[in-house]
Amino acid sequence: METILIEGTPKTPTVTFETGKGFLEIKGRSIPENSIEFYKPLVDLLEKYAAKPEAATNVNIQLEYFNTSSSKCILDVFKKLEAINKSGSKVLINWYYEEDDEDMLEAGEDYQAIINVPFKMVQVVE
Repeated sequence: METILIEGTPKTPTVTFETGKGFLEIKGRSIPENSIEFYKPLVDLLEKYAAKPEAATNVNIQLEYFNTSSSKCILDVFKKLEAINKSGSKVLINWYYEEDDEDMLEAGEDYQAIINVPFKMVQVVE
């Protein structure tokens, strides 16, 4: 299966998607110039992956900040994962937030309310 590895920059998150292992991670800051363009390869690969997903897909989201246009793209990613979850493959989203970051916790809770996929809130203690 395919793998996406996108190195993070000050404006874009590190993205690792190993389809053969059912592992997806988005980590860092997400304020790209063009969010749709940045997330398109990931959404496209999730579309392909949905045809033949692993029995379980683990998703780690550990963002320190994301802008409004990224939030829409992240929702698009979650919608693809929701379809995979509905098809019978188990999907678990681990939403990481720092202890004092109420905004990131609330963002995760908002996604949790919208998307029908098991969410686990994981507090990062430094």
